[in-house]
Amino acid sequence: MNNTSEQFETVIRSCRDLFQNKMKDYGTAWRVLRPSSITDQIYIKVSRIRTLQMSDVQMVDESEEDEFIAIVNYSIIGLIQLEKGFSDELNANAEEITQLYDSYVQKAKELMQRKNHDYGEAWRDMRISSITDLIYQKVLRTKQIEDNQGKTLVSEGLDANYYDMLNYAVFCLIKMEAGG
Repeated sequence: MNNTSEQFETVIRSCRDLFQNKMKDYGTAWRVLRPSSITDQIYIKVSRIRTLQMSDVQMVDESEEDEFIAIVNYSIIGLIQLEKGFSDELNANAEEITQLYDSYVQKAKELMQRKNHDYGEAWRDMRISSITDLIYQKVLRTKQIEDNQGKTLVSEGLDANYYDMLNYAVFCLIKMEAGG
């Protein structure tokens, strides 16, 4: 699992770099998005990945890898929005946002380590397409929970689904970097 932790950190570094660069370009305009809008952004990304995986033709010059990175970052944005609520403030404190980003990454990593221990890193033997389908399932579950105003009878909440989508996307990026 030590190798997985290092691979997780490597993937997150590239996701975080893109997040920070976009924050320099756009500020924190995403703060106006309600969690349901963020979930829909993840839905768009994972739907596109599934289309790319099932089609021979690609018409937009963004890779599956780019889309998985977006899922990581949107999942973290979703977690931030769940904590802070959405806002009309377009220029939130970049240092505070970066600290929140890092805090959620750390929690996701700890969750990943616990689950990897219990599941024996089963994801390593899975296909990227299967993990993509799990992300798709999680985003559909998230949409249903949102449609139910966040109420669940026996299921985990919105935050658990965002963490799972984040970690599944990281697994795909690790597998892509390793060649499949």
